[in-house]
Amino acid sequence: MSLHHIVVGKGPERIVFIHGLFGQGKNFTSIATAISDVATSWLVDQPNHGRSPWTVDFTLDQQADLVADWLRVTVPGPATVVGHSLGGKVGMRLALRHPELVSRLMVVDTAPTHNEATSHFADLVSAMRNLDLAAVTSRSDADRRLADAVPDPGVRGFLLQNLKRRGGHWAWNANLDLLGDNLHVVAGWPAVDASWEGPTWWVVGGRSDYVTPEDMPAMRRLFPRVVSVTLKRAGHWVHADEPQAFTEILRKFLA
Repeated sequence: MSLHHIVVGKGPERIVFIHGLFGQGKNFTSIATAISDVATSWLVDQPNHGRSPWTVDFTLDQQADLVADWLRVTVPGPATVVGHSLGGKVGMRLALRHPELVSRLMVVDTAPTHNEATSHFADLVSAMRNLDLAAVTSRSDADRRLADAVPDPGVRGFLLQNLKRRGGHWAWNANLDLLGDNLHVVAGWPAVDASWEGPTWWVVGGRSDYVTPEDMPAMRRLFPRVVSVTLKRAGHWVHADEPQAFTEILRKFLA
């Protein structure tokens, strides 16, 4: 599967950014630009997201394997993998299943456990499904129509990046039905008989409920060299809430 991606920077370090649910690779553009002096970054759209192809079913291992196939033909040699939320889970499965492709791993605000916080997305999926695309006249009109169901303008903007004009009609770029039907898979963590010994940094938002102290034993079993970092003022979208601090952490990780 050929996954859509953009490349930012020409630095010697190789970094692959994997976005979260309903995100796109371009969400990391500002972070990748900020480290472009030290790294070449690949910002990939996960399968079923952005401009990448769709699949007919969905598992974390399938997502990881498809990213692995793309990595082998796109990125020279092992790379630092930075994964946020769903992308963090895919990044962890990638390191566990294809360790030769990963030199360092940064997991951002998720854990290798069942995550109840993902249930927040159920209301967002419902709002997206209930948006009458045939009646939408513009992106601002779509924003207005979503406002009652999704009152936070930042969250609306995040969701509406998936809305694209195609052949005179509005459509969702993300595979909304497949992803919406598999929120339990996104929230889950299938048992895995493996561990990864590479350097792992676990960056958590202090105002997020996606990671709890009870998650640490599971994380340490799978990733024995894990170092935990908390950005106290950040919510779940850590890199968007605290971009400067996140960039500084990433630079230290690469060094």
